[in-house]
Amino acid sequence: MAILLIGFGAYRLIGRSAAEAGEEPTGDVAAAAVARVERGPIENTLEIAGEFKPFEDVDVHAKVSGYIKKIYVDVGDHVKSGQTLAILEVPELSAQLGGADAAVRRSDEEIRREQGDVERAESAHAAAHSMFERLNQASQQQKGLVAQQEVDEAHAKDLESEAQVSSAQAALSAARQQREMAEANQKQYTAMSDYMRIVAPFSGVVTARYADTGSLVAAGATSSTQAIPVVRIAEISKLRLVLPIPESVAGRIRLGDPVKVRVEALDRDITGKVSRFADSLDLGTRTMPTEIDFDNRDGQLISGMFTKAQLVLSAKPAALSVPEEALAQGANGATALVVGAQNTIEERKVVTGIQGKSRVEIVSGLSEGERVVVGNRSQYRDGQKVQPKEIAPAGTNGGGAI
Repeated sequence: MAILLIGFGAYRLIGRSAAEAGEEPTGDVAAAAVARVERGPIENTLEIAGEFKPFEDVDVHAKVSGYIKKIYVDVGDHVKSGQTLAILEVPELSAQLGGADAAVRRSDEEIRREQGDVERAESAHAAAHSMFERLNQASQQQKGLVAQQEVDEAHAKDLESEAQVSSAQAALSAARQQREMAEANQKQYTAMSDYMRIVAPFSGVVTARYADTGSLVAAGATSSTQAIPVVRIAEISKLRLVLPIPESVAGRIRLGDPVKVRVEALDRDITGKVSRFADSLDLGTRTMPTEIDFDNRDGQLISGMFTKAQLVLSAKPAALSVPEEALAQGANGATALVVGAQNTIEERKVVTGIQGKSRVEIVSGLSEGERVVVGNRSQYRDGQKVQPKEIAPAGTNGGGAI
């Protein structure tokens, strides 16, 4: 009996000492994982997959129909803007150009002939007009000196020669118009003959070749099903990263927004900025195509490579935040379980802000340094005593996806 009384007294003494020290015996108190309310950078980002595309990518067609006389490039060849890719052979076009040249020469000869006719008509008119003027002047100075019939005949010849001048001038004008038409045809066929040389529209690399020497190609401007391209060229010194931005955040995209891109194939990160966006949604996918340009003069990036891109939608350099697991969302808003100085739980309403990867901004309701319960909250209640066990901080408030 004495031993039992001594043991009971020692137990009460230990309990009282623990109470005076502000602690509870661990055997009667539930443990609770807690984290501090911290201040630091936090950002809300969108993580989305995309792929690189050439900055320019076109199929090069022939402007005129003909046979491939010579093709100078193949897949993988790097070409410069204006470089000759292939030469066409178009016999009928050469004949048409020769005919147009001959028509211009004939028109030049016709113009020279008509100019001679005009000069002769003007000379004859000048002589006839001078004769009429002399006879008419003599007839007026002395009546009866010149017969009126002679004066009338001279006047008639003067008018006739003047009409011949007008006719010759009209013929010369028609010859000049004919020459303009012939020259227009010549320019047309000359321009068409220039299309017999197929050139690169910009500097890039040949990614496909569809024709060989001797192949018959149709003009790309026609609707013929035979109008296949000669080659395909892509500009790869500069690439576009195309991202399908969801409708929910499309309105928050701005030109110049920073973009962090992870290229898994190269095991590296690159950084860019939003270069352009469609400013309208694709009705099929409800996304907005957004593009980021990347310099690729070193050729390390390859068109078609998939990436994971992060766009920063909003960020704060010094925001109060807690782990996402510390909050519970309800009909009346978010709440957190705060562990006070006496290790007593208090359920408190909070107002949240930016959602990061693992932490949430606290706009109001908590103060820096306070402890909040993280993890399973169902086993705790308001006013309950707990034994707090602080977990290590996450290390960063940034990153994440919505």
